[in-house]
This record gives sequence, structure tokens and C-alpha cells, in this order.
Amino acid sequence: MTRIDRVSALEQVASERILILDGAMGTQIQDLKLDEAGYRGERFVDWGVSIKGNNDILNLSAPDAVRAIHHAYFEAGADIVETNTFSATAIAQADYEMQALAPEIAREGARLAREAADCFAGDTGRVCGVAGAIGPTNKTLSISPDVNDPGHRDVDFETVRATYFEQVEAMAPHVDFFLIETVFDTLNAKAAIKALLDLRASSGEHVPIMISGTITDRSGRTLSGQTAEAFWYSVRHARPWAVGLNCALGADEMRPYISEISRVADTLILAYPNAGLPNDMGEYDETPDQTAAHLGEWANSGLVNILGGCCGTTPDHIRAIAAAAKSADPRRPARRKRATRLSGLEPFELAS
Repeated sequence: MTRIDRVSALEQVASERILILDGAMGTQIQDLKLDEAGYRGERFVDWGVSIKGNNDILNLSAPDAVRAIHHAYFEAGADIVETNTFSATAIAQADYEMQALAPEIAREGARLAREAADCFAGDTGRVCGVAGAIGPTNKTLSISPDVNDPGHRDVDFETVRATYFEQVEAMAPHVDFFLIETVFDTLNAKAAIKALLDLRASSGEHVPIMISGTITDRSGRTLSGQTAEAFWYSVRHARPWAVGLNCALGADEMRPYISEISRVADTLILAYPNAGLPNDMGEYDETPDQTAAHLGEWANSGLVNILGGCCGTTPDHIRAIAAAAKSADPRRPARRKRATRLSGLEPFELAS
């Protein structure tokens, strides 16, 4: 099955029911309890700095573990899994002196997810999608890292765009979608959008884009100061296949902001909150049934089209979310005259 076929099939599913995204990759990796040697594997045994905590490097040093996590999420009911590439950019990998490896990390992360998806699809006959995860990097374009110099920036727009282009070009052969996620600085997201549009122009291939922002606290704004509604209007020019929110908040706290973006956006609505708020130890206590109860209500209220989980969520959470949303009708967005199918030949409209 080609990318066009998979996206077309998932569009059809999305017109009939709520799609299910996977849960947290980082939570599953933490459960592996890897030490420094576990992160290094054989290839990086002599690396000069510590790489423990660099989850994306496991695409190269422990690929079987990454592939198994993807498989577990498909088994739990996910229709789409995200690649283990949240930090697979030269900017983020510089923390581990691995910036030169960023394209390989991105490519292998996408390939592993594709392998897991194709294997599961072959065994079950289900349509299994892969979303290339694009994180925000650890540098911001809108916010100074120096409180004494508000105009200072560690990077410029072109540097961020170029590092994103390197990432997405490496992932493109293996993914069905690109997901710009955990957006707390919209200008960083715009650099990622520009990279994706540049890739589309240079390759001639139309890979649908999903975009997910992050409301950082109960102020109802992103870190760069936008409301959920303002965030949508800032990224709608990308004509995303889906838009929504993830991370920072649990479902209970996120609901009003999902409702806000659902009210204004003319595309599919994506939501994957954390498993509640972290406790004093930084851990997440919300059980699968608790998370699913919240998201099941969202589904039955007609707010969403795609549901999954972020920090603290597991395959058990995804299994419970899938069950809670199973009988709900998907949200019907307003008629979309701007967007097109992957082929670029037909209008993509879920509304009748």
C-alpha cells in the first residue's frame, strides 16, 4: 500500500469514527530503565560525553526496543504512531555532540515506525499510519534565553528552518504525515512549516501536515503568548490535515482549550493530553480509565477527530481511550474548500 492509499484509507476511517493516535514514547523508554550502557549500545560505547536520556539515539543503538514500542501501541488500538524523532534535529542533538548524526537518527526513526506499521498491517489487515514527529527543539525564536537581554536569540529563523528541513527530508520516504508537535513557540512552528513546504516544492510530494500546540498552564496561552484560537489563525495557512493540542496539561485542564480550537478550525481536531498533571516526583498518576473517561466525554461531545496520549500515557491508556471513543461520531468540521487530498486532485471534505 502506498502513502496515498494509506492516507486515503485513513481519511475514510476519519469520516466514520475517531482515529486513535499512540501514547507517550518517552514513558515507555523510561520503563526500560536503561543505564548509560543501554543508551550507548555497541555503536556508541566510546562516545565522549554522556548520552543517557537521548531517547532518539535508541533508533540507532536499540532499534528493536523502539520497534517493539510502536508495535505495542498498534496492538492497543492506535491507527497512527509517531516516530521516535522528537529531538532528531542538529539543534537538539548538539546537547550530546551528535548533531552530525541527526539525519540518520531521523531516517532510522521513521524507518522503524514504518516497519512496525507494515508488519502489523500485514498481520491484521488494518490500515496503520506513521506520523513523523517534529519537536520544538530546545531553542526559541520568539523568547530570549537571557532575562537581561530580551532581544537576544541563540538561533535565527533560517538556522531553525534548515535543521528542520534536514530532519523532514530524512523522514519523508517512510512517513504518511508530518506532525509538528508540542508547539510552545509559534515562530519555531512556522520554521518547521516552511521546511515542509520547501520539501514539498523540491520533491513534488504532498505529505499531509498535522500541527499540535501546547497550552502551558491555566492561563490558556502558549509560552509565546497565544490563545488556542490565535494559534490556529497563525498556522492555518499551512492547511493542516489536523490541528490540536498536546502535552503540558491533563485532559481535565485541556478541555476548554480543545473546545476553543474545535470551534474555529476548519480541519480535523487532534488532542493528546498528558495522563493528568505530574505529582511531586514528576510522575503521572492518572489511570487509563480516568484518562479514557475524560476523552470519551470529548468524543461524545463532538469535539475531536483524533485522540491519543502524551506524557505518562501507555498502551493501556490508548487501549482504554480507543474503547471509550469507539461508538462516538467524529466531529464534522466546516466544509474545507482550500485543502486537497494527497494526490492534489480532489477536494478533501468530511462535511456533507
